[in-house]
Amino acid sequence: MFNRKTTMPTPAEILPGRAEAMDVAQPHAVSGMALTPPYPDGFETACFAMGKFWGAEKRFWSLEGVYVTAVGYSGGTTPNPTYQEVVTGLTGHAQSVMVVFDPARLAYADLLAMFFENHDPTQGMRQGSDIGTFFRSVIFARDDVQVSAAEAAVVTYQQALAAAGLTAKLTTQIVPVGEFFFAEAHHQQYLARNPGGQSGLKPSGVLFPRGASS
Repeated sequence: MFNRKTTMPTPAEILPGRAEAMDVAQPHAVSGMALTPPYPDGFETACFAMGKFWGAEKRFWSLEGVYVTAVGYSGGTTPNPTYQEVVTGLTGHAQSVMVVFDPARLAYADLLAMFFENHDPTQGMRQGSDIGTFFRSVIFARDDVQVSAAEAAVVTYQQALAAAGLTAKLTTQIVPVGEFFFAEAHHQQYLARNPGGQSGLKPSGVLFPRGASS
């Protein structure tokens, strides 16, 4: 069950999943907002995978302009997967965080900067000792505007790594967001309810040049 695969599963390997979605009826443990839609008019969503989703979610929920965050599974094939299924590597999903934000108060470019600064996007199918396709670095773009911003950010951060003397190449994927499957309730805002838990994030230490990808 816990074979940490580093290659994406073939169609024949994909687990079947289920029709029932996870029950995430409880409000956000920090903001008190509902995790699920509808969200306020004019607000936008972003989705990122950058290693363990506990630590990734915590990085985003405190940003000014963020309405709500949630952890879940993106980029795979199995419908409504469980955590135990995702970590077999046989659903194709990455552990991810969804961010609902007010674009009048927070730019998508600032979310991209937070994304790159808080993990190592050169690791491929891993983050440090956390190994598996479900720990890969991904920007799940919802439209062409986010795709363009993400592509510009990749170029900018690769240049920043080079300027810092690091030769590793970015392995971050930019893909359409597809369906975001909410993770189990006990994973939502885990580090708010378990402050001693490990974030799992392994940043490179290189800052993202602010304003470069606007």
